[in-house]
Amino acid sequence: MSAIKLYRHPLSGHSHRVEVFLSLLGLDNDIIDVDLLKGAHKQPEFLQRNSLGQVPVIEDGDMTLADSNAILVYLASKYDPYRTWLPEDFTQAAQVQRFLSVAAGKVAFGPAAARLVNVFGASLDHQHAKNIAHALLTELNTHLADSSWLVGTTPTIADVANYAYIAHSPEGDISLAAYPHVRRWLTRFEALTGFVPMQNTAVGLTA
Repeated sequence: MSAIKLYRHPLSGHSHRVEVFLSLLGLDNDIIDVDLLKGAHKQPEFLQRNSLGQVPVIEDGDMTLADSNAILVYLASKYDPYRTWLPEDFTQAAQVQRFLSVAAGKVAFGPAAARLVNVFGASLDHQHAKNIAHALLTELNTHLADSSWLVGTTPTIADVANYAYIAHSPEGDISLAAYPHVRRWLTRFEALTGFVPMQNTAVGLTA
């Protein structure tokens, strides 16, 4: 089997979801950096891979797929023979989907958006993003008080999808000090065999 190609940006949490999951699954992969600052994602060659001009994108043989959460579902469905990362149990599978929606919603508009302001200079309402982030972190801290993982008793792609931007919340001026259960969850995720970190940026509370 040839290596899966991952087109990514090293500071993209969406890209990191796929990068870390490829590693957790032990899959051979080739990482191709896309220079977002120079507009490489808007060039015709890249737009042939994703017409929306966004990273990440994977190429697995003849198959090309964009959207980080869709890629996680694809990889879990194809390459996890034990079906732990995307459970077959319909109730747990629905809960995983719920947290994929959280990653695409409250995480994207909260910690991810706040980080975008500081890391990339995005013209977003920083305080509004921080408010969303703290509301989300409060919810997750309660949810994780009696649970090691977001869904069930083992890690799933729900954890993969939500990890990066929450872990890097301080880069968006969002402290995790008040959320001990969230911090313990992050530590558990980072202890998984095959975990690879996302590049840190010295901005916000990490400056």
